[in-house]
Amino acid sequence: MTHKRIRCFNTKDTYPEQKLDNDLCQVVVARGTMVFARGQIGQDLDTSENVGIGDVTAQAEQAMTNIDMLLKEAGSELAHITKIVIYIVDPRYREAVYRVVGKWLKGVYPVSTGIVVSALARPEWLVEIDVTAVIPDA
Repeated sequence: MTHKRIRCFNTKDTYPEQKLDNDLCQVVVARGTMVFARGQIGQDLDTSENVGIGDVTAQAEQAMTNIDMLLKEAGSELAHITKIVIYIVDPRYREAVYRVVGKWLKGVYPVSTGIVVSALARPEWLVEIDVTAVIPDA
C-alpha cells in the first residue's frame, strides 16, 4: 500500500534563503489509517502569510486551525488525535499555548509532549504543534 501524501511542497520554495531542496508534505496517511501531520505554526497554509507576529496565542490558534483543516483533508478529525507534541521557544508561553490547545482538544485526551526549544525554523515563529491521529474504521 502506498502512503497518501497531502499538500506536497519543496523546501526551496518554502525557505528560499536556506538553499534547501527537500520534498516534503504537510500530512502523510500511512497504511490508510495512521495520520502524521507536519509541525504547524502561525502561518496560513493557503497564503503562506505569517499570522500573529509576536503573539503566541494567535500563532497557536492558527496552528490548531491548520491541524483541524489538514486532518479533515486526510479523512480524520481532531477527536482522533492520539499524540500531540508542542514546541515553544519560551517556557513563559506554556500556559497561553496549552489554553488554546485545551480548547481545541476538549474531551480528546491525547498523549502530549511539551518541549522548550531555543528556536524554530524562522525567528518570528513562537510555537509549533504536530500531531498523530487515526482514521477510524478505515
